[in-house]
Amino acid sequence: MKIINQELLTGERACFKAEHTKITQSVFADGESPLKESRNIILENDIFRWKYPLWYSKHVTAENVQLLDTARSGIWYTHDIKIKNSVIQAPKTFRRSSAIALENVQMPNALESLWSCEEVRLTNVNVTGDYFGMNSKNVKLENVTITGNYCFDGAENVEVSNSTLLSKDAFWNCKHVVVRDSTIVGEYLVWNTKTLLLSIVRLKVIKGFVI
Repeated sequence: MKIINQELLTGERACFKAEHTKITQSVFADGESPLKESRNIILENDIFRWKYPLWYSKHVTAENVQLLDTARSGIWYTHDIKIKNSVIQAPKTFRRSSAIALENVQMPNALESLWSCEEVRLTNVNVTGDYFGMNSKNVKLENVTITGNYCFDGAENVEVSNSTLLSKDAFWNCKHVVVRDSTIVGEYLVWNTKTLLLSIVRLKVIKGFVI
C-alpha cells in the first residue's frame, strides 16, 4: 500500500484515481476533486479544504478527518465509505452514494446532505441542517440528533432508535418508517407517508398528522 504522510496536496485532482493508498496527517488545500475515482483508500487525521473531495470513489475508510465548510458537495456517487470520529462542516455532502457508515461524526452544516443515498447507518451522529436525508433508502439511525426541518422527505425504509429529531415536516412522502425510543419535536409530521410504526416515542408540538 502506498503511504502519503504529512503532505500539503494542491491542485485539481491531486490524487486522481489513487488506489490502495493510505493518506495520513495531510491537508488537501486548493484544487477540486482531489480523490475522484479513487479505490481502497484509508484516510487518517486529514483536512479537506476544497470542493468535491470524494466523487465516484469506492471502499474508503476515514477516521479523524475534517471536511471544512469550503469542501462543499464532498462525497457524491461513492460506494462503501466508513467515517469515524470526524467533523463534516460542509453542506451538500453525500449524494447518490451507497453503503455509508458514520460513527461519532459531527455535521454542523448539513444543509441538503444525504440525498438519494442507499444502505446508510448513522451511529452517534449530530446533524444540523434542513432537508437532511431526502429520497434516501434503507437508513438506520442510532443515537442521532437532527436539528433541521424537512428531514427524510421521500425516504424509504427508515429505522430510528434512541434519537432526537427537532424538525418541522419530518418524514413526508415516505414509505416504511419505524421510530423507537426517540423524541420528535416539530410540526406537520408524516404527511403522505405509508406504513409508520412508533414505539415509545415522545411527540411534542405536532400540528397535523396525516398518513
